[in-house]
Amino acid sequence: MGPRGALGWGLLLLGAVCATAGEPHSLRYISTGMTDPGPGMPWFVSVGYVDGENFMHYDSNTRRYVPRTEWVKAPGAVDAEYWERNTRIAQNNEQMSRVGLNTLRERYNQSGGSHTWQRMSGCDILKDGTTRGYHQFAYDGRDFIAFDKDMKTFTAAVPEAVPTKRKWEEGSEADRWKNYLQETCVQWLRRHMEHGKAELGRTEPPKVRVWGKEADGILTLSCRAHGFYPRPIAVSWMKDGEEQDQDTQTGGIVPNSDGTYHTWVTIDARPENRDKYQCRVEHDSLQPPGLYSWEPSKPNLVPIVVGVIVAIVAIAIVVGVGFIVYRRHAGKKEKGYNVAPAQDDGSNSSATGSKQPII
Repeated sequence: MGPRGALGWGLLLLGAVCATAGEPHSLRYISTGMTDPGPGMPWFVSVGYVDGENFMHYDSNTRRYVPRTEWVKAPGAVDAEYWERNTRIAQNNEQMSRVGLNTLRERYNQSGGSHTWQRMSGCDILKDGTTRGYHQFAYDGRDFIAFDKDMKTFTAAVPEAVPTKRKWEEGSEADRWKNYLQETCVQWLRRHMEHGKAELGRTEPPKVRVWGKEADGILTLSCRAHGFYPRPIAVSWMKDGEEQDQDTQTGGIVPNSDGTYHTWVTIDARPENRDKYQCRVEHDSLQPPGLYSWEPSKPNLVPIVVGVIVAIVAIAIVVGVGFIVYRRHAGKKEKGYNVAPAQDDGSNSSATGSKQPII
């Protein structure tokens, strides 16, 4: 999958994900390596997110981790060596990603083309105070291998991942990652939550617009919620008070340039039933959830600021692919991973801590 294909696939997944209110607190690190990123674009990108907000960024052009939010720059938010230490880790991961891309092209018998190697690791703190961690990899947008910290095992999603599974389980990789996910990651998430609580804890209610368009005897009703924060939101179409989830299409939850989000949901209906439909929006800022109906007498166009679209495209190109590819896996224990049959192959030693091991 080339860079354009990967971007398109990533945006499609973004459109397929619609989170609900009440998500756990999360700390995630997403790394993406590409063989052919395009002219002027970095081939390797690594980003950190707290509760879905990008707070640090590294790429192969600048080769340094830099802060992306004001709260992480404040005194005491991180220790004195934080940025240098994480920069060194990212530089190591950059090198390991290049090795990984070369190794996987050999395993898949690929002589050329554009390919993507991605990693997502992080932890969650749930509402009841319990925690969970995840460490997962993908190649060309498909599951490759994932870590189960409770069992201290790696699950190979494809036969090509079996050599990696054997090597990591024979070494000390499982112990290192279990310790990182249960201890180090959770400690940093608590620290970031404390220092970023003013920004991360804010709420901005969605501005909701509903409109309809009739063609060929079908009325397409659209509901757009924009300008909301935090990210978790549930938008659905109701008919006579009952949710119509099977007949709807959603645009996913997409970031705006100002740190807020927007999303949309459509449904096809019979024109004579238009008065039976309402858009239901559930968000932390709305108590109780809002219900919105289409009023045909109002203009049916929603103004969209061109700058928002430009910002979304820029975000997607630089950091979107890695984040979106893994969004559907966050906090799950290898669901969707089918264990591949074992086979023999060679292996090398792996790196330590939150550094990416050799595959």
